Amino acid sequence: MKNRIQDLRDAQDFGEEGGVVPVIDVAATSTFMNPADMERTFAGELQGCYLYSRHSNPTVNAFSRKFAALEGTEAALGVSSGMAAIAATLEQLVPTGGHIVTSRTVYGGTYALFKNVLPRRGIDVTFVDGGDLKALERAIRPETRVLFTETLSNPLLRISDLKAYSAIAKRHGLKLVVDNTFAPLLVHPGDHGADVTIHSCTKYVSGSADMIAGVICSTREFIQSLIDVNTGVVMLTGPIMDARIAHELYVRLDHLPLRVKAHSEMALHLARGMESKGIPVIYPGLASHPEHSLMTGMLNPGFGHGGMLTVDCGTALKAMELANELQKVKFGLYAVSLGFSRTLMSCPSVSTSSEIPADEQKEMDLTPGLLRLSIGFTGDPDLMLGRFLDSWKKVFG
Repeated sequence: MKNRIQDLRDAQDFGEEGGVVPVIDVAATSTFMNPADMERTFAGELQGCYLYSRHSNPTVNAFSRKFAALEGTEAALGVSSGMAAIAATLEQLVPTGGHIVTSRTVYGGTYALFKNVLPRRGIDVTFVDGGDLKALERAIRPETRVLFTETLSNPLLRISDLKAYSAIAKRHGLKLVVDNTFAPLLVHPGDHGADVTIHSCTKYVSGSADMIAGVICSTREFIQSLIDVNTGVVMLTGPIMDARIAHELYVRLDHLPLRVKAHSEMALHLARGMESKGIPVIYPGLASHPEHSLMTGMLNPGFGHGGMLTVDCGTALKAMELANELQKVKFGLYAVSLGFSRTLMSCPSVSTSSEIPADEQKEMDLTPGLLRLSIGFTGDPDLMLGRFLDSWKKVFG
């Protein structure tokens, strides 16, 4: 692993008066001292100047440079949400219509975008079992442009073999796009052949469940294409990150490594305790996880296997009953999203994956009683495990 933590530390932008963090530049538009330069900018002849905040903003650029240093890509672009990052990336890569192949186990919002929105824009999508590499390759057509996957899938915690995906993409001249929201710092998809890496910054990057944001990481050429004044999807559809959000995230990136490590340590402690009591827990850090070795081989050292785990409660009613008990004893909060300092719990079949029809949920092995836990790092580990085990016993005997 390259020393991305040092790269992150060395990505420093100063304020106008020498402040240790950049200022928040909220200007919507910028002055051209030479009027001819504005014409040249709109004509695409002049690059790198500030024009309009939908095109570029100094504070958003500072955050983007810092995130690119963390992810190890040439460039990055902060946008308004994780879904905006996915939608803008795919529209930019498939501008005149075409075909995308994706792993089946993806976030419900991503599934709905792929199933219900992209086809209206002339982009067809084929869903394939992400673990079946031969099936992935068979699904590729002459008009296929993109291979899409999640490093660690939502909510089933399946692991994508990114090097194998990259090899398939390269054989067929495709772009590999990877949603890395569940695995910031754990895995750098670009190191394994991804062309574009996406994060929902709402989750671990924010860490406080208090903002919506996303980021796109790729080559400098691709990031520039997104804000081209004539053909850039971000420029022309407008989902740019707000400068105030960019400033908040810029500051929080410095302690992201500490938070990710703390999430992983708590999750591993809980998962081991659950497994020792015979609870059906899925966690990538357990040897019992079917793809434990695959993920371990992709991991950057020192950050563990992440903060996400699941337990199967049999039915959605039982999952919600357990979550209710856990909320009563202050183990966690019943809420969607993830990456918060406190544990968040949800039943994906009736919440974050409810966009996926029941028959397709069954096909991807998403059981109705799956309870997804985004493990926080607050609280004493043994005390939190005890609260979980007591609540499990109360619900299941």
